[in-house]
Order: sequence, then structure tokens, then C-alpha cells
Amino acid sequence: MVGLKEELLKSIWHAFTALDLDRSGKVSKSQLKASGGRRVLSHNLCTVLNVPHDPVALEEHFRDDDEGPVSNQGYMPYLNKFILEKVQGNFDKVEFNRMCWTLCAKKNLSKSPLLISDEDAFKVWVIFNFLSEDRYPLIIVPEEIEYLLKKITEAMGAGWQQEQFDHYKIALNTSREGLSAWELIDLIGSGHFSKGMDRQTVSMAINEVFNELILDVLKQGYMLKKGHKRKNWMERWFVLKPNVISYYVSEDLKEKKGDIILDGNCCVEALPDKDGKKCLFLIKCLDKTFEISASDKKKKQEWIQAIQTTVNLLKAGSPPPHKEARQKRKELRQKLLAEQEELERQMKELQAANENKQKELETVRKQLEAAAARAAEEEKKRLQTQVELQDRFSLELEREKMVRQKMEEQVAQKSSELEQYLQRVRELEEMYKQLQEALEDEKQARQDEETVRKLQARLLEEETAKRAELEKWHLQQQQTIQMTEAEKQELENQRMMKEQALQVAMEQLKQLELERKEALEQYEEVKKKLETAANNTKSWKDKVAHHEGLIRLIEPGSKNPHLITNWGPAAFTEAELEQRQRSWKGKKAASE
Repeated sequence: MVGLKEELLKSIWHAFTALDLDRSGKVSKSQLKASGGRRVLSHNLCTVLNVPHDPVALEEHFRDDDEGPVSNQGYMPYLNKFILEKVQGNFDKVEFNRMCWTLCAKKNLSKSPLLISDEDAFKVWVIFNFLSEDRYPLIIVPEEIEYLLKKITEAMGAGWQQEQFDHYKIALNTSREGLSAWELIDLIGSGHFSKGMDRQTVSMAINEVFNELILDVLKQGYMLKKGHKRKNWMERWFVLKPNVISYYVSEDLKEKKGDIILDGNCCVEALPDKDGKKCLFLIKCLDKTFEISASDKKKKQEWIQAIQTTVNLLKAGSPPPHKEARQKRKELRQKLLAEQEELERQMKELQAANENKQKELETVRKQLEAAAARAAEEEKKRLQTQVELQDRFSLELEREKMVRQKMEEQVAQKSSELEQYLQRVRELEEMYKQLQEALEDEKQARQDEETVRKLQARLLEEETAKRAELEKWHLQQQQTIQMTEAEKQELENQRMMKEQALQVAMEQLKQLELERKEALEQYEEVKKKLETAANNTKSWKDKVAHHEGLIRLIEPGSKNPHLITNWGPAAFTEAELEQRQRSWKGKKAASE
């Protein structure tokens, strides 16, 4: 019932979106409140869904007349509680969809001329609701578009242009995720994928796909059915569905003659030709048995296989093949989406880790730049100190030279100044020591500079190692992507192997069909030989019987009653018998 409710909601959603909406996205008062609009809409839904309409419940649900359907109560909660929850499935799906189509088609259907009729557009709209994703606003993804176009192309008997659809799919994926119902109708109505086909062929193909996907028609066609009372054979149009075979007077389905209810206990068997009817098979149910004659052996085998497949599905409790295939396609898309989301999550994690490492590297780089700036500043100070010392030393040297000159000039004159000169020398020695200490300081500064340079080299080595680690993570990321591609390729290989196995099975089936035909031909030859042998045996028995006088030619006799012998009615009259007796007595007397 949940799947049925989802299908109903899709059609009703189209009808609601065709109504005027207010800013809050709810149905406006003018559409549902004015002139009893909500009563009419609810009544129509209840009518087509075979649900009893309860106007009192509607009024109780919308007790606030000032707000009505746009109140907190809302129309959708009412729809779910009082209408959809009561749906039992005993309604005409086509009539329900046609009512919703009537509400939304006029507003949304393209005004440009299409190659399909309004009826075909309605069927495409219903198929869209069946194949669309279970999220709103409704769209049909490219995979389902390809599935639908392939079905229509096969029904038209044309070849599928995969390359043409791939170009269209690439153009579609660059702009959005899928198509709306009206865009799908425009695509099919434009004839882009049905070039060279007339309107009638396209219409018949859409109708065939509609019957299969929406009406669950697994097979249909004309066959002869043997009556239960009169035992006469009548041509009927048979329609096979998941749990019943209905037969009609003609393919317009106007006059239904009966149903063959199928369940897990039913079986179908092939019958030999009899009573001038060929290609016979038998459908056995609990209460009745139906004899049916197909038009040829191929149709007979197709119907037997289709009915047996349907019975097997009923035994297993499985849905129809097209619904099961749609569910598998959805599960596969969900699986691929989950894998893609997981891959994106891993990519984001790697990207975040990469960004963190980049930030750490940036911090280390700034620290190195700061250390280099400090080292440059210290080097600048050292050079400045060295220049100052050199200038001071030069000044001191000049002063010493001048002092020495003065002392040499005054040595003879002022011996008393010798002590002063020696004192000055000691001062100069002290200054020399200071100069040596300054040189030692300079040497120590150079060693410090060399230490800073070694630290900078070590940090650069760490940066190189971290860059190598990042490249390793990048390679691991690429390997993960390649593994995902490999898994996709493995799935594709499995699909190709299954297709090859299917092709081999089909070839074996064709070979068995040829062997069966050869066996039938051999059977016919043996049958003819047996008939020839039987005729020869009969001729031989006739000759023996004639030779021994046991039989005679049958001639017209008199109208008198015939005599009865131990072997049955005699072939002679009473007069003839008397004549034979006289002749026999005469022969006996002559012999005596």
C-alpha cells in the first residue's frame, strides 16, 4: 500500500502544482476555499478512488474558516488521513490519472506543435510518474529516460542510437539532474529519437509501453478458445496480467467475455493437435480447465512461456518483471550514489588534511622567515659593530702615531713623560685586548650564524619530507579512485558475461528447436513407413483369404432378409443357400 500511495501522490502533486500557490507555497484560498473548491476536489478524488466522501470530516479538519486550506491543518494532512489511507486498490488507475491530467495539462503542456497526440502525451505523463524518482519536485533521471526511449524504439521496430543518446545525456548532465514530465513529453513529441517514423507508429509504440508498464500487460493477442458448454471454438483477444488472463471479443476491450484467474497452483501444458486444431495448449486451474489454440507454434511457445513465468512469479510472491527491474535500477542508483558520497567524503577529508598540512607548512615557513630576518638583523648589527671597531681602531692608530711622534720629539727633552708614555702603552695594550675580545665576539657571532643556517637547512629538509608525504597521500587518493573505476569495470564485465551466457542459452534453445523439428520429421517418416507396412499386411491378408475361399466379392443382393452365420451376416440369400445345398448333395452322390 505504501507503493500505491506514492504513485497516487505523484499524480496528485501534478494537479496541486497546477493550482495557484501563495507565497508560503500552500494552495490559495481562491482555489480551494472559494465556491466550495475544497469540497469539489475532495469529492472528485473520493469518486475516482472509490473512497466514501465524508464532508463532515472535511469541515471538522478545516474548522478555522479564516484560514481554511492554508491554515496549519493544511490540505495534504487531510488528504493522507481521510482519503489515501482508505484506498484499497479497487479503482480505475487510468480514470484517476486522467482526472489529475485534466487539472494540470492545460497549464503546463507545451503550446508548440508535437508529433504525438494529446492521448499519447497523457500516456507519457503517466509513464513519467511511474519511472520518476521518489522526491519532489518530480524528475526522471537520464538512466530512466534511456530505458523509456529504448522501450519505445524497440516497440517501433527501429534500431537504438546509443551514440546519439550519449551526446544528449552529456548535454543534459552539464545543466541539471533530469527532466520534468513536460520536458519529457516535449522530448518524445519532438521526434528527436524517432526520426523516420510516422505518427501512427510512434503512437502504437507509446501505447504498447503504456500497457506493459502501467496496465501490467505482460502479453496480448488473438487466439481460439474452446467453450465449456457448446464445445465450439471462438476467436478471442487475450490479455495476460500478473494474476489474471482476460479475454475479449476484440482488441478494443469493449466487450469482456471472462477471466482466467491465475495463482501458484495453476499450470500450463502443451497438447497434441486434435479435431483439426493445431498449436493447442491447456491451462489448468483449481476449478476449470481451458483449451486454447494459438495461430502458430511460435505463438504457442511464447504464450506457454509467458503464462508459466507469471505462475512462477505468483508462487515466489515476486512483482511483475518491469516493476522488479525498476526497483533494481533504483537500488543500483542508490548504491552508486552512496559510493559517490562516500568517495566525496573521503576526498573532503583528504582535502582538509591537505589544508591542515599546508597551514602547518605555512607556519613553519613564516617561522623560518622570522628566523632569517632575525639572523639578518644580527648580521647587520655585527657588521655595524665591526665597522665601528675598525673606525675606532683606525682612530686609535692615528692617535698612537701622533703620540709616538710627539714622544719621539720630546724623548730627549722630557724623560719624565716616559711614564706617561708607558701608561699610554698599557692603555693601548688594554685596548688591544678589547679588540681581540671583539674579534672573539665576531667569531662567536659567525658560529651562531652557522647554527641558524643549519637549523634553516633542517627545517627545509622537514618541509621536503612533508611534501613527499603529501605526494604519497595524493598517490593513495589516485589509487582509491582507480580502485573505484576497477570495481565499475568489474561490474561491467559481469554484465557482459551474463549477456554472453544469455546468448549461449538462446543459441542452445535454437539448437534444441532444430533437433525437435528433426525429430518430428523423423517421426512423420516412421509413421508413413508404418502405414505402408500396414497397407502391405492388409493386402497380403486379403490375398490369402481370397485364395482360401473365405471371402467373396460383395454384389447387390435381393431385398429378402439375409441369413446369420456363426461368423456374422451371410453374403447370400435363402434361395442361393438351397441351390448350394443341392449342388453339394449332387457332388456327394457322384462321389459315392
